[in-house]
Amino acid sequence: MTKRARQRVLVVCTGNSARSIMAEALFQALGQGAVEVASAGSAPTGRVHPLALEQISRLPVDPGQFTSKSLAAVLEASADPFDLVITVCDHATRHCDPLPAGTTRLHWGLPDPAAHTEMEEARTAFSACFDVLAQRIGDLLGSDLQRA
Repeated sequence: MTKRARQRVLVVCTGNSARSIMAEALFQALGQGAVEVASAGSAPTGRVHPLALEQISRLPVDPGQFTSKSLAAVLEASADPFDLVITVCDHATRHCDPLPAGTTRLHWGLPDPAAHTEMEEARTAFSACFDVLAQRIGDLLGSDLQRA
């Protein structure tokens, strides 16, 4: 990654309604201003899943700021390149081109918590996904991004 004051991170998923949105919120909260983050989807749903917002409400960020948006729209609106692109679903690794060339990429294939139809199973899946993302983002912020 290039060296600059604030690292730019893009988190990509298919629907941009759950995993990528929760990761965006976690980067904002845990990054404490050192990271500029966006999330996007290859086929955005146009809405943020209510259970993702429930998890995000655990953080010191405004859950109302997060929206589901397309990868193309995020890349078009971005004046500066991203230092890191993280895909959080297996579908995104195959269907999210064109991702910026020369950008460092990570893949965190996480199960889709929105795939659960029973409310308590879904709530448990969202909480587990959120916790995994929090751990991975915390580890990343404590290592790679701080030294980049």
